[in-house]
Amino acid sequence: QVQLVESGGGLVQAGGSLRLSCAASGRTFSTYAMAWFRQAPGKEREFVGGINWSGSPTVYADSGKGRFTISRDNAKNTVYLQMNSLKPEDTAVYYCAAKGGVVRTRSSDYTYWGQGTQVTVSS
Repeated sequence: QVQLVESGGGLVQAGGSLRLSCAASGRTFSTYAMAWFRQAPGKEREFVGGINWSGSPTVYADSGKGRFTISRDNAKNTVYLQMNSLKPEDTAVYYCAAKGGVVRTRSSDYTYWGQGTQVTVSS
């Protein structure tokens, strides 16, 4: 069993940065692939990026390539999402998720989910 708690969301102006954190409980965190998803009002949940248990490779959706960076610290049971050059269209609730095996882009492949953290980017 893995419990995930996101933090770091908030309100930021366009062009700004935020770093989201996802703290995991459980001794097996280091064996899980981790991912970030987001869901804007009226839209489906979409893959943002993911990182395999070893930290490599990382996978990103086109929307975040060059702006978002995912990293993990297995000693701290934490995964991060650094978001730079934020745009109003990045506004959404951001969720972290965990699964065994390798990163996948479908939300249905993930077993464990956090409660989400709101990111709002003003223009």
